Amino acid sequence: MPDGAGAVVWLFVVIVLLIFVVIVLVRSVRIIPQARAGVVERLGKYQRTLNPGLTVLIPFVDRLLPLLDLREQVVSFPPQPVITEDNLVVSIDTVVYFQVTDPRAATYEIANYIQAVEQLTTTTLRNVVGGLNLEEALTSRDQINGQLRGVLDEATGRWGIRVSRVELKAIDPPLSIQDSMEKQMRAERDRRAAILTAEGTKQSAILTAEGERQSSILKAEGDAKAAILRADGESQAIQKVFDAIHKGNPTQKLLAYQYLQTLPKIASGSSNKLWIIPSEVGEALKGIGNVLGSTNGDSDDSADVARDQLP
Repeated sequence: MPDGAGAVVWLFVVIVLLIFVVIVLVRSVRIIPQARAGVVERLGKYQRTLNPGLTVLIPFVDRLLPLLDLREQVVSFPPQPVITEDNLVVSIDTVVYFQVTDPRAATYEIANYIQAVEQLTTTTLRNVVGGLNLEEALTSRDQINGQLRGVLDEATGRWGIRVSRVELKAIDPPLSIQDSMEKQMRAERDRRAAILTAEGTKQSAILTAEGERQSSILKAEGDAKAAILRADGESQAIQKVFDAIHKGNPTQKLLAYQYLQTLPKIASGSSNKLWIIPSEVGEALKGIGNVLGSTNGDSDDSADVARDQLP
């Protein structure tokens, strides 16, 4: 029995030792993931910062604090009421992009850096927007973002944090101001539409008048050219007739005969009720009589033909 009891005791001791060794190994060997950092305290004092990879700690002497994320983090803060320069309360929703650059400072210089960034963003935002009116606050987001980033980056530098960007996600004015802005925008759109309509009507009238003027000018130019062409044609026709008459060397008898033939055509219109015989008819008949009397050598057939053709 004593031997059996001793064996049990030794077996228990061995098991305890094995458990102790496993615990020591577990507490001694640590693996730090990529983009993480760990702060090691030795006997309650900062000892070193662990980089990604395998590391060995002294059990019960070294203590590894919770790992810090070295990646860029995005934190969206709830909307904050901010009073503008013209005493209007607007609700501003912000988003902050930051990154831990010094794990030691982020651990020992500030208790909760996320809460500190939130509070610093709120106070800085109120200072920046408090110097702007509502219209400037709505249209100066880039300026506000730049000022916020500069102030936050300077203040959080000693905390081991680098603020890369600050964005205003939303700026919500009061409901009454929103209604007024919508009415103003609607009136502005109506005014622009009326101006565009008037401009279109004006432009259309100008183009129509310009087209009519160009049409009148072209028509007048066409009529002038047509009149010139007609005058040139008549002039050329008269010239040709004149040349033909002179080339033909007509006698007085032929001219008088043609003159008498033209008289019936003058009175051939249906609207002519009265026919006035020109005074030149007597002279023409006299000329024909003289010609006929002076031409006794003409044949009787020619005289008969001339008498038959007289009216």
